[in-house]
Amino acid sequence: MKAISSKVVKALNSESILNCADNTGAKKVQIISFKVYKGRKRRYPRGGVGDVVSCTVKKGEFKLRHKVQYAVIIRQKKEFRRNSGIRVCFEDNALILVDKNTAPLGKEIKGPVAREVVERFSQIGKIASIVV
Repeated sequence: MKAISSKVVKALNSESILNCADNTGAKKVQIISFKVYKGRKRRYPRGGVGDVVSCTVKKGEFKLRHKVQYAVIIRQKKEFRRNSGIRVCFEDNALILVDKNTAPLGKEIKGPVAREVVERFSQIGKIASIVV
């Protein structure tokens, strides 16, 4: 994984429920844990835009439900700051499902994708319709 150029606020806890923004068939997804987390002892792990998480599908197609999946967070409501001084925030919290090598499982992404995600995962940028 590549480093992100901006200072992303970690605003999503484990057990948060997010929208799935790809066409895999999942609608609502719950975060279980974060793949890479550096923090203090006894502090709850948190994540933000560009983080890889393990999750389960709560609403969606039956074949995807109740199995552990990997996902990448592409949008968050809480604003974060870019190095240029611009603050970016989105209307919802969203992620897309990926495999172990962080290649997207879906063929298209609904809605905008943060530029920080495309910097880190170029394969997601290829199927994104809008990069903000």
